[in-house]
Amino acid sequence: MRMLKLVSAIVVVGALHVLSAPRVGAATILSEDFNYVPGGLTGAGWIITNNSDPSGSTSWFQGNAGVFPAQEGAPNAYAAANYLAAAVGGNVSLWLILPQLTLTGDESLTFFTRTESSDFGDGLEVRYSANLASSDVGTATDSVGDFTTVLLAINSYPETWTQYSISLLGLSGTSGRLAFRYLVTDTSVNGDYIGIDTLRVSSSSTAPVPEPATLTLVGLGIAVARCRLRRSRA
Repeated sequence: MRMLKLVSAIVVVGALHVLSAPRVGAATILSEDFNYVPGGLTGAGWIITNNSDPSGSTSWFQGNAGVFPAQEGAPNAYAAANYLAAAVGGNVSLWLILPQLTLTGDESLTFFTRTESSDFGDGLEVRYSANLASSDVGTATDSVGDFTTVLLAINSYPETWTQYSISLLGLSGTSGRLAFRYLVTDTSVNGDYIGIDTLRVSSSSTAPVPEPATLTLVGLGIAVARCRLRRSRA
């Protein structure tokens, strides 16, 4: 009877160990808070390309806290773009391309974005290229190069920081780049100012994985318990 109680205690402890095993997955694969734009981004594998026509005086730049503050962190810690990326009367096509990622199917992309005013026709696309490290977006305003997969299109822009979440399930088994594309048509009447902040590419798996030694301990305890019970009944 003492042995049976001891084995039962081992089984209970082992089971509790399994239940409290740390969850794996839910890992952050890429994190960007846009503290340094563009220098810090391009140094970390990001690429900025301006296909606006005619090209204007701005690109992706450090956020201006005087227009609106960041979603979190320092007031200017976000990536910003505006209609001046094209000359007056031109069309904006301004790309912000992420580093290469290899996707297994359980990842998601989340980020916050907003505009200063929703009255001026700002637009944003999130696109994907499965062509490895390629950053080919073509050279014309309407070209997309290798970035043929549209994951999100924002045509009615929020005036407060709003989070968007995109499942990357359909891209499983591919390796490539995600990209933001800021779009404005005819800057003589359209376009204002947008920001992007708090970007994460994360794994969505949250299944608990017990340690092998713990599973062995529990299995052994159960086996011994069964053996003792059989003998006590004989």
